[in-house]
Amino acid sequence: MQYFPPALENLVEQFAKLPGVGVKSAQRLAFYVLSMPDDEANAFAQAVISAKATIHCCPVCQNLTDGDGPCSICASPKRDQSTICVVADPKDVAAMERSREYQGLYHVLHGVISPMSHVGPDDLHIKSLVERVAAGGIEEVIMATNPDTEGKNVFRLLLLTTF
Repeated sequence: MQYFPPALENLVEQFAKLPGVGVKSAQRLAFYVLSMPDDEANAFAQAVISAKATIHCCPVCQNLTDGDGPCSICASPKRDQSTICVVADPKDVAAMERSREYQGLYHVLHGVISPMSHVGPDDLHIKSLVERVAAGGIEEVIMATNPDTEGKNVFRLLLLTTF
């Protein structure tokens, strides 16, 4: 028996695909969106569409950036160009930047090696990191991945391929 109209069921299904959102939370979100005034709902939908269309990976560090050029961190002359902090995800860059302590550059892998999830070295942005280091000028690489098995796998792979 179908409890909701098909369009609402579809909206609930789409919200339920988000990480950490179960069916009940997806239903709450769907009902909230339906209760929004039309202009707010349209602005919400447009924000999703706009973000998908304009946000890309920085060609240098693989962090998220607006447009096709380098991100604001890579483009900043104030950053220490000799140090790269390797992180798993763009949200890790945001966490590091909130500390206001680190002034170097970043490299975002977009994940960690996880054989159980079928994520191998070729699925990550490791090759571009190796190329950056090989190009010269880098004196220090800081591994800021989690110290769990997956994070250690990335570290081991980098040791084997670069140093």
